[in-house]
Amino acid sequence: MDERTARELRGLARVLVRSGYADHAAITAALTEAVREDAPSMDPAALVPLLIGEAVMDLNADAATWPESTDTDRLDGVLAELEALGVVVVRYTSDHHEARAVLEAAEGPQGLVFFTDTDVWHAVDFGMLELKLWHPDTANVAPGEPLLEDVLELLHRNDLPAVFDEGRIEVTLNWQRRVTL
Repeated sequence: MDERTARELRGLARVLVRSGYADHAAITAALTEAVREDAPSMDPAALVPLLIGEAVMDLNADAATWPESTDTDRLDGVLAELEALGVVVVRYTSDHHEARAVLEAAEGPQGLVFFTDTDVWHAVDFGMLELKLWHPDTANVAPGEPLLEDVLELLHRNDLPAVFDEGRIEVTLNWQRRVTL
């Protein structure tokens, strides 16, 4: 396996583990597929546990230096508060179709906030999470609308800098989620 492929596989293991949403089986499946595609000469049964183990050790070492309450802890609090207000929250979904199905199945939703797995991976590496915010009819929110203003105010109140840009809320945060695999 060449150096670039090794770096990419380690990077994938890193974001999958640090996301805090994927369980061991999902991480194993994703990495096994990536090894088969990108490094077909390698044995996934031998390589994948090493990739996961390295990513978990790195995460645990970093987590020892984190504050007791992290940005992702505060984000979880914001999302829980939105749910209590009747906003449907979909975390770490594969795409907007899954989020839409959850919204359409909800009774009397006040709106939908969701983010995808790739949004989380971006947040892990670059410190910015994109939240999508829809009305109950699946229309995007627009600047000045009460639903958007309420969500932005709630994020700001919880020390999570956020701006609305091009149809999404960009939340600046350090992705520090404690993980047990």
